[in-house]
Amino acid sequence: MSEASATTTAPAGTRPRDPAAHDTPWWQRDDLTYREGRLHLGTADLDALARKVETPAYVLRAPRVVDNLTRLGRALDGTGLGYRIYYAIKANRTPQLLSHLAAQGMCGADICSPNELMHTLASGFREEDISFTAGSLSPADMAVLARFDGININLDSLTALRRIGELCPGREVGIRINPDVGIGYTGNDLLQYSGEEATKFGIYLDRLPEAIEIARTAGLKITRIHFHAGSGYLDRELIQFARVLEASLAFVDQLPDLTEVNIGGGLGLPHKADDKPLDLDRWASAVAAAYGGRGLSVAVEPGDFLVKDAGVLLTRVTYSERRKDVEFLGLDAGFNLAMEPAFYGLPCEPVAAVPRPGAPRSYTVAGNVNEALDKWAEDHAMPPPEEGDVIALINAGGYAASMRSDHCMRGDVREVLLLD
Repeated sequence: MSEASATTTAPAGTRPRDPAAHDTPWWQRDDLTYREGRLHLGTADLDALARKVETPAYVLRAPRVVDNLTRLGRALDGTGLGYRIYYAIKANRTPQLLSHLAAQGMCGADICSPNELMHTLASGFREEDISFTAGSLSPADMAVLARFDGININLDSLTALRRIGELCPGREVGIRINPDVGIGYTGNDLLQYSGEEATKFGIYLDRLPEAIEIARTAGLKITRIHFHAGSGYLDRELIQFARVLEASLAFVDQLPDLTEVNIGGGLGLPHKADDKPLDLDRWASAVAAAYGGRGLSVAVEPGDFLVKDAGVLLTRVTYSERRKDVEFLGLDAGFNLAMEPAFYGLPCEPVAAVPRPGAPRSYTVAGNVNEALDKWAEDHAMPPPEEGDVIALINAGGYAASMRSDHCMRGDVREVLLLD
């Protein structure tokens, strides 16, 4: 799992931005860039690809996912801790991607339902390479988990712990804890899984003695704790991240059989021009400071960090029309194909695949779903496109395809996995 070389702190292939170079897009990097005026993802000309496969279409570049995975591994090498990376498949469960990652052997899979378990096994991951964490488990869910004794199970509640004890006495298990400290992109409450208000996730510290007693009675051995405090955090949230890790130590100190701490996912990436990429050196240093010298290994479950910037959603312009003092630009894809911009305020910036000449104009970019919240961007500056032009929505590799719906029966979409 480990990589020998030192980590880099900025996204691999990202070109340093000169503040004076206003014409250089903030998102541009070596494998997502304009070549001779045409947008490319890897070697793929996205305008040409859209005209072949039609739109809307998700396009995901597998080598970018592997690059992100490699950078994370290098950062964890620097901690001196044993570690394991699990890819959170809920971010993007495209079978071709999962099979590709399973073949690489660089990560396991983080799952949160029995159906995800079967899907992951079918994609080539072994039982021992799978980490399962989920809440509100039904008796049917528990029966499935009991049959697969090789997966790493983290129980989210006292009830689930008691049930697994009845079904699998003597099993080694993990428990999901709630550190009572949250973290998320720009402090967004919707992206925080723990914090000031009670949440549905995990066992709080005041109930830990009950969990220990349930495990003792059933002969279960708690060898792992798991927590996930929130999503999308960047450099500005790393002080809060350190607080989350510190809060977990109160649980560590009461569990003598512990061998692993699973710190969940949540590592973010830039969504806007003023977002600074996550400094993996600082992130890894916080992990090492919390758990170094304790004889523990660390697991991490990134989703977005691995796949989001590896994918785009290709669309076409359907109209451009002024209403009052707003110029609307319509696309043939709605928020049902990438829900995070509407639900969480995490933008997928519209980018022309082949920008036309002309001074940029300001648009409200709208989708084709009959809902008022179906807007991709507001006051968005771009060269004036024409009807039929291809627009790429960047940062659509994570939580787009996996969360899509058929609302208004607008769910038809293609999927393309790029291998170069």
